[in-house]
Amino acid sequence: MSAPAFLRRWRRAAAADANAETGADALANRPARRSADHHAGARHAAYVLLALWALNAILNPQFLSLRWQDGHAYGPLIDILNRAAPLMVVAMGMTLVIAVRGIDISVGAVVAIAGAVAATLVTQDGAAMPMTAAILGALGAAAVCGLFNGLLVVAGGIQPIIATLILMVAGRGIAQLITDGQIITIYHEPYFFLGSGFLFGLPFAPWIALGVAALFGLLKHRTALGLFLQASGANPAGARLAGVHAAGLMLAVYIACGLCAGVAGLMISANIKSADANNAGLMLELDAILAVALGGTSLLGGRFSLRGSLLGALIIQTLTTSIYALGIAPEVTLVVKAAVVFAVSISQAPVWRSWRERWQRRAGAAS
Repeated sequence: MSAPAFLRRWRRAAAADANAETGADALANRPARRSADHHAGARHAAYVLLALWALNAILNPQFLSLRWQDGHAYGPLIDILNRAAPLMVVAMGMTLVIAVRGIDISVGAVVAIAGAVAATLVTQDGAAMPMTAAILGALGAAAVCGLFNGLLVVAGGIQPIIATLILMVAGRGIAQLITDGQIITIYHEPYFFLGSGFLFGLPFAPWIALGVAALFGLLKHRTALGLFLQASGANPAGARLAGVHAAGLMLAVYIACGLCAGVAGLMISANIKSADANNAGLMLELDAILAVALGGTSLLGGRFSLRGSLLGALIIQTLTTSIYALGIAPEVTLVVKAAVVFAVSISQAPVWRSWRERWQRRAGAAS
């Protein structure tokens, strides 16, 4: 179904649904406002990121420095981009899930499972298996995890946070069973390229993140998938009346989220050259949700920004790097993150935005 055809059906469905006021406002009757909201969230995240970089540049004059060595670029900004890459990939998948009013708090455990599967397959008593088999095995396991979550939500009717909590709790146990409770060291050097290789002078991991973002962006903007996600998140009843197969769409986004976590698991295990079932992806689910929220995606569904989620991931990694660089105790990291997220969330709250719009109108009238 083409995007214009879907929009026509959506308008009729939203008009027919007596409870579709929110969906109609969000999608059918105010397309310009919808587009403005998307760009505003990403733009807001970009301002916050630039402010953080400017503050770091003031505190550390070397923060913006770049150097070229052996054909590779190095510097604090390159480090932030490289370390944020797994979070950026996970945030992409989380964005799709949240866009349809879902959530997946098991992505950290899926990262551990994917890393454990890849490390086990690529390292068999010193005899390396084909790396392709290890990668496909890890992604297959991650997709099964996503399918499990999706089935619990779609077929089981369980609330997303409860459904994914099951795998969040059990996932690390599964990863420990795969690795026999040991940290598996990986010796297959080609595998390291996923986490520490370079392409065109830059680390390879950010290229993977950009590839995932480009794929999702293409599906969002060049097909009707973006509208389907927005419609299902803004008004599920109206979306069903318009012809959207909501169950299939929900299942697909949870599988996509699992696959994103699997890709992040490959990147992390390749970077640290081992599979650590206890610590790989630990708290990554919370960082992913924070990145999505910072990027302007509505946790109520119906409004999402892939670009904003990428910027949100960079904000979180910049905060972490800055705290370590300033010599602040790592225990303070979560407090600082919470304070920044609180400030950004308040600035994006409808009450604050309404107050700001009224103030701008009064200032314009006074001038």
